[in-house]
Amino acid sequence: MSHAGSIDALAERFLRAVERGDIETVRESVYTPETVIWHNTTDREIGPEDNYRTLRWLSGVLTGMRYEQERRHPTPDGFVQQHVLRGTTPDGQEIEVRACFVATVRDDRIVRLEEYLDSAASRALDPYRESPAP
Repeated sequence: MSHAGSIDALAERFLRAVERGDIETVRESVYTPETVIWHNTTDREIGPEDNYRTLRWLSGVLTGMRYEQERRHPTPDGFVQQHVLRGTTPDGQEIEVRACFVATVRDDRIVRLEEYLDSAASRALDPYRESPAP
């Protein structure tokens, strides 16, 4: 499989698992135990366990959660992806969060993920947070 093909397969596996709330797939075939995730909204790095909690929470809060308008470009050590995260909050509000991932990949796993997202659009989720925003 080509570099672009394996990157697309990894990215698709990641996104579809997150949409389903399937954290085990992310744990078993997307991240490594040492994966580092950085978010522009906090400017801090977290490990996969903290990210799994966030992903579980997100898939539990949003119904119809889905990634759309995906644009992915391979890089020498991974990929860059722009997308729109859409879903419905418990009070019926439709949200649309534009975001970008910069992923570093090694051995067909994401070892670093830098996520840039529209913090103003994600504020619609604030009332449902039990802890500080990721």
